[in-house]
Amino acid sequence: MKALKENLIEILLKNNLLTQDQLDKAVELQKKKQIPLRRVLIEEKIIPEEQLLVFLSSHLYIPTLHLTKYKFDPEIVKIIPHHIAVQYRVIPLSKMANMLTVALSDPLNIFAIDDLKVITGCEIDIVLSPEEEINKAIDAQYSSSGKGMDDILKDDQQDKLEGDKKDVEVLKEDDIDLSAMVSESEKPTIVKLVDLMLTEALKKRASDIHIEPAVDGLKVRYRIDGALHEIIRLPKKNQNAVTARLKIISNMNITENRIPQDGRFKVKFEGKEIDFRVSSLPTTFGQKFVLRVLDKGNLSIGLDKLGFSPYPLKVFKTAVTKPFGMILVTGPTGSGKSTTLYSVLNQLNTPERNIITIEDPVEYQLEGITQIPVRHEIGLDFSAGLRAVLRQSPDVIMVGEIRDSETADIAVKAALTGQLFLSTLHTNDALTSITRLMDMGIEPFLVATSLIMVCAQRLCRRICPKCKKPEELSREYLKEVGFPLDEKITFYKSPGCKYCNNTGFYGRIAILEAVLIDDTIREMIIKKQSLDAIKDYAVKKIGMQMLRDDAFVKVKDGMTSMEEALRITTEE
Repeated sequence: MKALKENLIEILLKNNLLTQDQLDKAVELQKKKQIPLRRVLIEEKIIPEEQLLVFLSSHLYIPTLHLTKYKFDPEIVKIIPHHIAVQYRVIPLSKMANMLTVALSDPLNIFAIDDLKVITGCEIDIVLSPEEEINKAIDAQYSSSGKGMDDILKDDQQDKLEGDKKDVEVLKEDDIDLSAMVSESEKPTIVKLVDLMLTEALKKRASDIHIEPAVDGLKVRYRIDGALHEIIRLPKKNQNAVTARLKIISNMNITENRIPQDGRFKVKFEGKEIDFRVSSLPTTFGQKFVLRVLDKGNLSIGLDKLGFSPYPLKVFKTAVTKPFGMILVTGPTGSGKSTTLYSVLNQLNTPERNIITIEDPVEYQLEGITQIPVRHEIGLDFSAGLRAVLRQSPDVIMVGEIRDSETADIAVKAALTGQLFLSTLHTNDALTSITRLMDMGIEPFLVATSLIMVCAQRLCRRICPKCKKPEELSREYLKEVGFPLDEKITFYKSPGCKYCNNTGFYGRIAILEAVLIDDTIREMIIKKQSLDAIKDYAVKKIGMQMLRDDAFVKVKDGMTSMEEALRITTEE
């Protein structure tokens, strides 16, 4: 601490904020008055307090906060006793899990921070505020919250009688109960703003929340059914407070703004537990945040509830009954591959099976399954994790993605030595994953003997059931797009309504192209026959449906529009 103080004094002198004569005078007064040097500098008007706070903030990477318009939560204020708040000139602001954020004016008082840790039992995160503002806040908050124990007990009993009537409220522990009323007057403005943002996203079925800084404000967009919609632009003055709030609830480093960070938090909304995975990224105008909504309620237990068409469902059911081998799900980012694999894992998750996953990052936390997050900074990547997992006697292994030849090699060997292996690849169609594995250096006979099934997946927007209307499509048009003309079909379109936010779509369904690897395909792989030859055999001999064929099945069933089916698939 002494070294830190001396270093700061040197920087003050170097930046001409302090002369040697002024320093000597201040040190003399400090010894006489027995008060911190910082207070001497301010009281003697050697350095304005605001200027000193800005200086400390920039060199210690601690954010500043003015308390004049801050709305305190009385329950949070009570965490620190009044006499401790007065002694150390400190006041609590917020609490998330075991992290208590406090405002103080002297960040060099390490004894204060240590004492607060002991008294509260929490880790302490600090922001800098002017001492005068802290004193006024202490006077105002502790006088207004000085209720007797009987009053507190009565209030607590009344709260229990009234029940949880709230919309959004960040919990004090790991949970966040999104049942708090947004208009609750005791909550700080920024807290209510962030809580409302989360509530509205969940109500609108958003899969992601994008919070993007611009030159003149903070843009908030929701990804709904795969498409981004701008919801609101927040004033630029609220940007730092909103991003700090997001960092606090996500357990990120609130003082670090220069590098990307990852975090997560959990909420309860309408009786359901929902995880948010948070990613921050420094940009030109500030930090951009993307919050991925991970709703466990979207995970089906078993394949029957995924909404697959009959043929791919039959193929998938056959594949997952095999005791060992490799199942690959392919498709671009955001095509629902992880959800499909998690649903399969849920079906396979029985007490007699040891299921282990390696993910980057772990999206859904599943009870009864061992989940390992990839940590590149310590060398724990997919291949290193997979080598370790094989020594854990697994029955089922799921690896988030096969990215390199080393992971592919270990995966194939695992599939051949008694494990059921599930993973994903980034390819455009199902059968291309065969050549992708060969491109990674896997011998054709190993690919042929390890693979059970390959499938490609897309997510197709489901037509809105409230506003869908029949539409006429000409036979010439149907023939041109390759739609089968053997039966009379009612086609639908939707102009949009309030129920679907005028998009014409509500929810998404999976389109699948699945092929079971039989002996003939294995022989063709070993002989290195072309992909076209394998595809021709799979379609003509075993009835494989291409992605567009499955999309047309959804059109026939009235689940989507012809336009949407053509948008997400390519003509073969």
